[in-house]
Amino acid sequence: MVERSLDMRKVIGPTPIPPTMKKDIKDNNNVIHFLFTGGTIDSYYEGTKDTVVPLEHSIIPRVFGLLKLYIKTEFTEICMKDSRSLSDEDMKNLLKTVEESPHSHIIVTHGTYTMPDSARYLQANLKRKDQTIVFTGSYIPIDGFSPSDGSFNLGYAIARVQDLPSGIYVAMNGRVFNPAEIRKALYEGRFESIFGEKL
Repeated sequence: MVERSLDMRKVIGPTPIPPTMKKDIKDNNNVIHFLFTGGTIDSYYEGTKDTVVPLEHSIIPRVFGLLKLYIKTEFTEICMKDSRSLSDEDMKNLLKTVEESPHSHIIVTHGTYTMPDSARYLQANLKRKDQTIVFTGSYIPIDGFSPSDGSFNLGYAIARVQDLPSGIYVAMNGRVFNPAEIRKALYEGRFESIFGEKL
């Protein structure tokens, strides 16, 4: 029985990768370009103001440095602001950075207050049509808070940006939204579609 088992191992060997899967594996090795704009996900609690304040620089590259991710990443800091303080110049810089990015997979971290507005701004002004762009953020900062929805939302955005078709999306609360339909429901503490729940 032992000899037969060893023979079977030699016969079976490693499973070959079907040709149809090779393209998917190559695509998944593409770099994900992260663009940071601040927001709660990249904030800390400031006791003297009794609110959260954006960090000087994003904590996300340091968090990713602790993980054993298969994806390759590139990071660009657009600004570090509460989304209610984003200026027209910030929006133009975001648009320009996306237009000039050499990558087709992009994740934008953003404050939740104006995230839908920024996603709609890109949707209306972006000339390129070959990129998958996912906005995400959090209601609880990653730095100093456990658990935080920020880590979950980042992981969800990473997964979805690799399989969604080209376009602009918002990934929050375990769901992908079209910028045209999304709004922040303050009374529920999450995002929702203006068209209601999916059936």
